[in-house]
Amino acid sequence: MMKEKIKKLLDEALSGPADFTVEHPADPKNGDYYTNAALVLSKKTKENPRELAEKIISKIKKMPEIEKAEMAGAGFINFYLSRKFFADSIAEILEKKENFGKNKNLSGQKVMVEYTDPNPFKEFHIGHLMSNTIGESISRMVEACGAEVKRACYQGDVGMHAAKAIYGYLKQKDWRIAYAYGSQMYESDDKVKEEVLEINKKLYERSDDELNKIYDEGKRASLEKFEEIYKKLGTAFNYYFFESETAKLGKEIVEENLGNVFEKGEKGATVFHAEKFNPKLHTRVFINSEDLPTYEAKELGLAKLKYAKFPYDRSIVITGNEVDQYFQVLLEAMKRVFPELAQKTRHISHGMLRLPSGKMSSRTGDVITAESLLAIISEKVTKKVKETNRGGMTEEFITQVAVAALKYSILKQSIGSDIIYDFEKSISFEGDSGPYLQYSYARARSVAEKAEKEGVLMNLENIPENISEPEKLLYIFPEIVERSTREFEPHHVATYLIDLARAFNAYYSNTKIVGKEDPRSPFKVALTEAFSIVIKNGLRLLGIRAPEKM
Repeated sequence: MMKEKIKKLLDEALSGPADFTVEHPADPKNGDYYTNAALVLSKKTKENPRELAEKIISKIKKMPEIEKAEMAGAGFINFYLSRKFFADSIAEILEKKENFGKNKNLSGQKVMVEYTDPNPFKEFHIGHLMSNTIGESISRMVEACGAEVKRACYQGDVGMHAAKAIYGYLKQKDWRIAYAYGSQMYESDDKVKEEVLEINKKLYERSDDELNKIYDEGKRASLEKFEEIYKKLGTAFNYYFFESETAKLGKEIVEENLGNVFEKGEKGATVFHAEKFNPKLHTRVFINSEDLPTYEAKELGLAKLKYAKFPYDRSIVITGNEVDQYFQVLLEAMKRVFPELAQKTRHISHGMLRLPSGKMSSRTGDVITAESLLAIISEKVTKKVKETNRGGMTEEFITQVAVAALKYSILKQSIGSDIIYDFEKSISFEGDSGPYLQYSYARARSVAEKAEKEGVLMNLENIPENISEPEKLLYIFPEIVERSTREFEPHHVATYLIDLARAFNAYYSNTKIVGKEDPRSPFKVALTEAFSIVIKNGLRLLGIRAPEKM
């Protein structure tokens, strides 16, 4: 990456590494990069920063990729890249193709990413869509940086929610309303509460053949439905972990550490007093008064199971931010039980996805399911496509555009932010949206198709003197990938792609790209091809498919 080359060159010019920055100016008129290296060094040497800047410029002005370097302000240095550099960057993109943007920063590392985590017997709701979208994008970015990535999904197949759903099914014989009905009855009737608690105990013990049969049927149906959704979203998990697997192990871990980590609390429950280790935390129950492991204990079992399946260097867990405090307590307990695994674990929490109508609740049955949301978006996309005469009307095409609309709306913002989903903006082919990026890619492919028909073959021999706006953005893509992965923030990729697409579409509108008689047409076609490569690579990192025609 050019940024790293400049940093290395500055290190040499400064006779050793220093804590300076190399960034892109907000205004392109001020160059392609700028640095505060002279200002940083002047604080150590007590020299005049402007004089230092002049010395640095004299040392690096012979770098072939740099057209010129000039001082600005109190000692900043602006760098202007050469025409040859931009042409060479197009050549690099054409050569590397789908590998452009990748790096080896995480080469040799094993990373497990856990995300989505829907519970059988409950709906796959829009909160799961948030986790899935973010988790899939982070998985792809970590892969692009050279790590071996395994995708994991942890699902609560036992517990009170399953018992409530089984009770609801026994009474209503309809899985679609079983959980909501069971939850409502559990809250409102003490006799039902006792029945549900008894069902819960039997499910853990697998002691009732009739309940086991109903349970197995419901779990199977849930998991099959989840797979249909994953297929639409473009996710394929390597590992599925279930609470029924982690419960026994988690309970054993807690019991083995009773006295030194965990303590007996009220009514016989086993608790962890996290506030003893960190005053900002609180006490949580790990084995309840019914002698059953809670979510917290199961998570300890999960950590051990994960590592046994795939000895990771890093475990990334993605959840909604409503469980932040819970997870902080869990990690504090893990530090005492599995200190090495705790050190390897990174918790990333995201905000909530809401519709203009408000929040949701699976407990009351007023839940916004993933299926219903995708169906609404698909319906609106179908209408929009008819209005604008774009693309084919196959179900696959509509799904690709609908998923792009949803995923981009989630990923264009910082992960921690809440999102109020805007249907109309999300499906626009002309604005800040996933479909706009897909359309920009399809437009570039149509140019390539036209060039092929007219016999205009791309090459970099006759280069225009002026550097186009797309060229000033294309070479930056590897930097964006590196930063997004380092910060676990896909929105950097999303924002970059929109800027790139806008630059290309403006170029397309103002430039005749394909022309047999134009000696520079082969370069313009090459530039268009480079754009299509980068936009597709970027969309892939966001988990968005790129239709060839729209």
